[in-house]
Amino acid sequence: MLALERRNAILEKLALTGKVIVADLSREFNVTEETIRRDLEKLDREGLAQKTYGGAIANHSLNMDLPYKVRQRTNAEAKQAIALKVADMIHDGDYIMMDASSTTLYITKCIRSKHNITLITNSIEILMEVADQDDWHVICTGGVLKTGALALVDANAEKTIRNFRVDTAICSCKGLDINFGISDSNDSNAQIKQAMFAAARNRILVADHSKFDQTSFVKIGDLTDVDTVVTDIQPAALWTETCADAGVSLIY
Repeated sequence: MLALERRNAILEKLALTGKVIVADLSREFNVTEETIRRDLEKLDREGLAQKTYGGAIANHSLNMDLPYKVRQRTNAEAKQAIALKVADMIHDGDYIMMDASSTTLYITKCIRSKHNITLITNSIEILMEVADQDDWHVICTGGVLKTGALALVDANAEKTIRNFRVDTAICSCKGLDINFGISDSNDSNAQIKQAMFAAARNRILVADHSKFDQTSFVKIGDLTDVDTVVTDIQPAALWTETCADAGVSLIY
């Protein structure tokens, strides 16, 4: 196993359990404890974990971007539940946009049986997933590859998005707060999502339960900037009331 693969595996464990122990990781990966300490020190320097005596704990900052492969496996059951709900909202012949999130990849897998879909995305993973869909029209936004995210971003990607009008845009977020609205961890992600929502007649925000009552670094928009919020479990009653007041459909 390469060092990068090992560190991603450690991050996955942190995402699932919240902490790791040096001795346990040393045995599992068949490397020295010193090697594991160097891995944890690197993750700590990058802000991806917090090194502690004998191990490390998860960094739960919503302003931090975990590697894509780690995010893909985090809250997988919740993302699958969301994907099944959203799949029922997509129909043959639809024109859709999807951002480069792990949740939208799950959605893509669930709509592969749909026919004559036109899809615009900045996600490398989604492009690979639909590469064999013979009757789909797939458009890549272009742009600069964001390190570790398998996402294309920059002004060129935004320009491509803004040149189209679609039936539905499906995007995720890092935080969803009644007062602050919808937010993400960085400008480049937020701007792509803003452009996608602006280009769509039907705007769907997908957010698992862990995103509610959270704020991240950059505001994407207000709750009123989307038409539907799809999550995995019923949120607090205040969210039901807030969505109803905003004219937003809440599906779970």
